Amino acid sequence: MALGLAVLLAVAGYFAVQRSSTGGGAPYCTVTATGAGGTSPGTVQTYEMTPEQAANAATIAAVGISKGLPDRAVTIALATAMQESALRNLDHGDRDSLGLFQQRPSQGWGTPEQIMDPVYSAGIFYDRLAEIKGYTRLPLTVAAQKVQLSGFPQAYAKHEPDATVLTAAFGESATPATLTCSGPAPQPGDPEKVRSELTRAFGKEALGGAHAPAAAGRAKPGAVPEAEVSLRLRKDGGPGEARRGRAMAHWAVARSNELGVARVSYGTSRWTAGDDGGAWRPRSAGGTDPYDPAPDEVRIFVARRG
Repeated sequence: MALGLAVLLAVAGYFAVQRSSTGGGAPYCTVTATGAGGTSPGTVQTYEMTPEQAANAATIAAVGISKGLPDRAVTIALATAMQESALRNLDHGDRDSLGLFQQRPSQGWGTPEQIMDPVYSAGIFYDRLAEIKGYTRLPLTVAAQKVQLSGFPQAYAKHEPDATVLTAAFGESATPATLTCSGPAPQPGDPEKVRSELTRAFGKEALGGAHAPAAAGRAKPGAVPEAEVSLRLRKDGGPGEARRGRAMAHWAVARSNELGVARVSYGTSRWTAGDDGGAWRPRSAGGTDPYDPAPDEVRIFVARRG
């Protein structure tokens, strides 16, 4: 199910317009989901974040996906980071705690420089989580506590509903969810940095890997003014490949502000920075627009200089 966007376009657009109409000028990001976490199918849930928080949430989800871990692992990791740092990459904490998960160098989590790298800190969290036998069947608080050894183990529980909504934007479940980010059009970015960050978060297959190496970084300077990074997905890759595509599309939106991403197209929809309150919109009538989604691809357009 490509992004589940067809179901949520109207709902996500409504929330974006409502927020814009209230005069909130600062950039913000919103995940909108229906029926997440076992709620009734028609229940709409939202979770709002700053661009920084959205970028960190997207990185945490991407690393879990790159490791082949299930949605439950992503939810546990997100809820843990919500409690420990409010999804901010903190350079301080209790004693020598640092980063998204407030990991301590003195307790064997890595060097301060490593812990302050969101990709590393998420990766080592997942590695230790995966060592816990049957962690997917444990209550979230129990699983998180076995990794974190926190002095306040029950505190993770209150974040599970919001973490479940966030996971729906990146995960494999059938729950329709979208991540949108509003704000002005970004400053120019560097396509090579986008490729590098994608590879760090999602692994080498982010750029096509062995499946379609020619698709990596395809540019169409004659058709669009932005530099395009095209990510080819495996045809008939099933739910796992749909999950990866959805996650990469939402990752690009979440990090648009810092990476200069101007547009993202995937599935049946496209997102444009600084336009329509940050909502996803359907492809053009007849599919003639050069920014339209392409089959089996995530298309990321990076703003150019000049």
